[in-house]
Formats: sequence, structure tokens, C-alpha cells
Amino acid sequence: MAKKNKKNEDLPEGMSRRQAKLAARAAERAALEKDPRPYAGFAMETDLIALQEFVPSAYAKLPVTGFDRDVYVATVLPGAGAALVRDDADGGAAFVALQVNNHSQNPGRDLAYALDWVKQAGPGDSLGSTAADGSQPELKELLDTEATLEVTEADDFAWWIPEGTTVDPQVTASLQAANDAVVPSRRVTADVPGSLWWVNPGGGKAHLRWVRPETDEPALLEALARVAARGELNLGGDTKFAGVFRTHGTVVPVFDLDPEVSHDSYGEELARVNQALVTELDNDAQLSADERKQLENIKSRQVTIR
Repeated sequence: MAKKNKKNEDLPEGMSRRQAKLAARAAERAALEKDPRPYAGFAMETDLIALQEFVPSAYAKLPVTGFDRDVYVATVLPGAGAALVRDDADGGAAFVALQVNNHSQNPGRDLAYALDWVKQAGPGDSLGSTAADGSQPELKELLDTEATLEVTEADDFAWWIPEGTTVDPQVTASLQAANDAVVPSRRVTADVPGSLWWVNPGGGKAHLRWVRPETDEPALLEALARVAARGELNLGGDTKFAGVFRTHGTVVPVFDLDPEVSHDSYGEELARVNQALVTELDNDAQLSADERKQLENIKSRQVTIR
């Protein structure tokens, strides 16, 4: 009787060793290639993008599934680390960060990696790098895709330190340095889709950044151009459309604002602009000369982040 070839025992059925090796390499490449829209399919997509790309200090409880502790997503954690679990005496909650020092080009998979680590970590543990390595489950297996986030914004990073905790001088100095870098930011509540954040970096202008949820980028850019051609792409008063940037598969229109005007005073104007955009998204007519000019102007100043 011929002996079994042990080297072939673990091969997928119908594959040679060479075919199995090529398939494994292809799977590895697929696991690490860039996602064009990493948070697609999640109701919290635009909030996650805002927290990752430009909100300085904020956190939100995550709608995790299958975890035995509360888990929060945060903009930044001490030392720009990836995740940590507080001691039981401090509540035992876990935090995962979106703005980290070490990461891959796939933020959705990085978040899944950090969450998977949190699920198995013990009290007091911390994770330095969130770079996904292909071992993590799908993000949708860990988070409720239909849930939204209740974001808590902060003027500093005092929330890093559990209440009643005594910190040493080194931690105090690190916390102060982080606090000094915080730019005043506020979440804007309005009856429109997407995530809106007001920011005042100084220099005489505040800005409103609007992470839009549309999947058809060319159609949205054309809609912006049509509204701009009518002189309606502003938020009233002393405001101006500044342009757009692209990040994680979404388009983010930006408006220049008067820093003396309250961040929560733009609700009606945002609703007006949104309705105009929604209407124009269904407009199949060719762009006029002025609209084409506006579109080229928007594209020429467009910036891509990641």
C-alpha cells in the first residue's frame, strides 16, 4: 500500500502545493490592500471619518457585539497609542483610538484589529500599534452596522484620566502638551445627512467641515457646482464656500465662517444647501458653461487626505 503524502494532507481539495501557496499569497495581498471606503455600510461612517481626520478631542461609546465590557472609540489616546483597558477599579472600560502613531493604510481593518485585541485584553493592558495584519475579523462582526454614535466633544484631554486618579509629573506634562494642541471644535447639530464640525484654528476665520455620505462622488461635485453657479453655495451672511477635500471615499465640503458667530446658528442654512444638493443630484442635464467653470474650480482646489 502506498504511503500517504503528509505534505499534502492540509492542502485545499483539488489544489497542488504550488496552487495553495499562490492562493495564500493572493489572500494575504487582498487582506492588506487599501479599502477605498473603509467604513462603508455603517450608519456611523461619517462620524468615524470626522473623528479620525480632524476632530481633536472626542469620544463615543461603540455599539459592540459580543463584548463583556464597555468600549469607546476616541480621537487620541495617551502617547497616540492604539487601545487600552482601564483597571477594574477605574471602571474597566476599553478605549480604541482612530488617530494613532502606527497604523496601516486600512483604517477600518485597523479598528477591527484594535477591537479584537480589546475583546481579549485584560485590565490595565495597552496596545501600541493598531496596524492590521490580516488576523482580525471583519469590522461588521464586531460593530452594529445600523447604530449611530453619541459623540462627546471635549476642550482638553482630561477624560484620559479616570476620576480620582493621582497622576505623576510626567503624565501631567504630557497631558498639558496635548491640551495645548487642541483647536476649539464643536459638533454641529442640523437636520441634514453626514457629520458636521465647526473649528476655529485662529487667523480670523472659523470653518465648517461637512462629511457627506454620498457614494457617487462625481454627481456630488456636479451638484456643488450647480448650486455654486447660482450663488447659493454658502451658509448666509459673512460665509463662503472654501472648497472640498476627499477622505476615505467621501467628499467633505468646507465653508469659511465668521469666528464670532456661534457654531449652532447655521441649521437653517445647512438645510437649505442640503435640499439644493439633493435636488441637483437628480439633475441629468448637461452642465452650463458657468457650472462647468465652477466644477473645474472645485476640482482644482480639491485635496485628498489618505
